[in-house]
Amino acid sequence: MKIAIAASECAPFAKTGGLADVIGALPKALAEIGCEVKVFLPRYSIIDENRHSLHYESQIGEIPIRVAGVVRSVHILRSTLPQSDVDVFFVDCPHYFYRRYIYTMDPDEDERYILFCKAVIETMQYMKWVPDVIQCNDWQTGLIPVFIKENYNWDRMFDKTATVMSIHNIAYQGRFPESTLDKAELRRKEYYPGGPYEFYNTFSFLKTGIIYSEVINTVSETYAREILTPQFGEGMEKVLWPRQNDLHGVINGIDYHIWDPETDPHIPFHYNEDKLDQKIKNKELLLKNTTIPFKPNVPLIGIVSRLVTQKGFDLIADVLSDLVLLDVQWVLLGSGEDRFENLFRTIGQAIPHKFWSYIGFSNELAHLIEAGADMFLMPSHYEPCGLNQMYSLRYGTVPIVRKTGGLADTVLDWHEFNDQFIGNGFSFNESSGYALFTTVKRALDTFKDKETWRKIQINGMKKDFSWTSSAKKYRLLYEEAYAKRNKNK
Repeated sequence: MKIAIAASECAPFAKTGGLADVIGALPKALAEIGCEVKVFLPRYSIIDENRHSLHYESQIGEIPIRVAGVVRSVHILRSTLPQSDVDVFFVDCPHYFYRRYIYTMDPDEDERYILFCKAVIETMQYMKWVPDVIQCNDWQTGLIPVFIKENYNWDRMFDKTATVMSIHNIAYQGRFPESTLDKAELRRKEYYPGGPYEFYNTFSFLKTGIIYSEVINTVSETYAREILTPQFGEGMEKVLWPRQNDLHGVINGIDYHIWDPETDPHIPFHYNEDKLDQKIKNKELLLKNTTIPFKPNVPLIGIVSRLVTQKGFDLIADVLSDLVLLDVQWVLLGSGEDRFENLFRTIGQAIPHKFWSYIGFSNELAHLIEAGADMFLMPSHYEPCGLNQMYSLRYGTVPIVRKTGGLADTVLDWHEFNDQFIGNGFSFNESSGYALFTTVKRALDTFKDKETWRKIQINGMKKDFSWTSSAKKYRLLYEEAYAKRNKNK
């Protein structure tokens, strides 16, 4: 199949979160199972042209694209995803994309991604490359499905092209004033209460993508069910409910070229499930770089995260005074809300022998924490997929999570599944500090039984979270979308 993947970020070119990791890895996995894949990305000024070997596509030349009644000049640059032959096409429009940040609060944020959506389609027109499916990712690409069916339906080359709308976090919906319809040259008559373009008195790119796509997916099976409810749907559940038969969940994969304790260049001692004794050497080295003394029989809990309420740090804060009284050590890496940064700095200063934090980000330290910690705490209020719990499972670092979204799909509670002996971590349902505390306590008690603990570690390390597995599921979605688009043709 020919697959076009459009997204607002992609590792290693431009990244703010997990979306970039997905777009940096999924196309390569699809190519490995026989798909022809092309990726489309804005050419932000933060992208280093020399480092990533970007070059202009001279055969395409200048593309004039009209947004908000003004014609903008667009050029296309090209590179490839690292360690692959997958082409990445960059939409270069300095007026819209040469900003300090990838995403802005600027008044023309809607115009930026109107132009991007149009440019993706027109680039394919210039190349005369007809994809079977266009996978759109999050609200920034949500207008591509309607553009294909309405604004560009004069070009019959897209008659058979299906679209898949991938939702990585439903809280981000691309909501703008009604006037955005005119900027995008969409018909006002479709804007009425409950209509395809109206969403709580605004125009939503994401809703439009959901309405006009053949298939919708999100990044875990549990999250796909959750977003059909008011608790998790962020108001979009009413839009998704009529499309629930077209809504699927596919868990993200992880890149084992980057996250593998056997080969990880960021850790000094490599290991696997047959050589787990090497893992503790990483713990010893990790703690040497902190204020915490190395005690092999005292468990170390690691945290690598954005320090925000969504990630459950309010739950940790509620019981932190009790948690630090337990016989356990803590290493934290992250940044975010001031109240959490200040809290963890203060705790680290008060009990440096038990709690150490690095406020900021370090890729090397993130890898070393995954390899050196005994447990990994991730108590998110909601988590569409989550990656760190999968990294932890791969590294034999037992995750402690709240049972939501992708965390529920990947972490099986040891005590819940003890009759099957397939548990690989610890989880809790209730969003409360008490539930978090008692689950941490369960994990610490289990840690004392070395034989059981090793079984839990090995269960996690043997799970297959490779992108190859996820890519095969995506291909099935593409086939379903293509069949639906061409059912009556």
